[in-house]
Amino acid sequence: MSWEYLLGVMKPMLEGAQTTIFLFLLAIIVSVPLGFGVTLLMKSRFKPLAWIAHTYVYVMRGTPLMLQLLFFCFGLPLLPGVGEYLVFDRFTAAALAFILNYGAYFAEIFRGGLLSIDKGQHEAAQVLGLSKWQTMTKVVIPQMIRVVLPATANESITLIKDTALLYAVAVPELLHYAQAAVNRDFRLTPFLIAGIIYLLLTMVLTLFFKSLEKRYTFE
Repeated sequence: MSWEYLLGVMKPMLEGAQTTIFLFLLAIIVSVPLGFGVTLLMKSRFKPLAWIAHTYVYVMRGTPLMLQLLFFCFGLPLLPGVGEYLVFDRFTAAALAFILNYGAYFAEIFRGGLLSIDKGQHEAAQVLGLSKWQTMTKVVIPQMIRVVLPATANESITLIKDTALLYAVAVPELLHYAQAAVNRDFRLTPFLIAGIIYLLLTMVLTLFFKSLEKRYTFE
């Protein structure tokens, strides 16, 4: 096995890794605030809003991500009446599925974090004259972050691995190019390289979240 072969295989795989990383960043940036917003809606006193939020979380967590990917990529255009307005390119449709799926999981993580905050914290904030907004931003959210960081880190690592599902809807990403190289050359080397790239990505995420945990532990 020559260096020329390795470099020739790695070049398209690294290009595919760019798609993997882009989808991951897009999904994280959008799904985290979406999840927090859904968490607040789940606690809403307006029952219809709370019911919609709970139903969304139940459906997205109760069905496979693969099924959701297939639905958004191939099912949306088939919806009667509105399907013609819901035709997206494969990456956009897949990104929408990832965002909605992980938004639901983050909503549950954040809900657990909020439930861990003692009610006495809210009462103490009221005694100090803090508004609801100040209580949420200065008291509740900082404590919630400490609680949810480990689960958020775990979910983020799962997300970077789940991006491989793009292969099933024909979006060229890391695994797509690895599989193409294996089929062409009848060698396992591309799979090994893909595994190393995934391990490096998860290592970066692990180190990032460990630094965050240390920061919030010592604050």
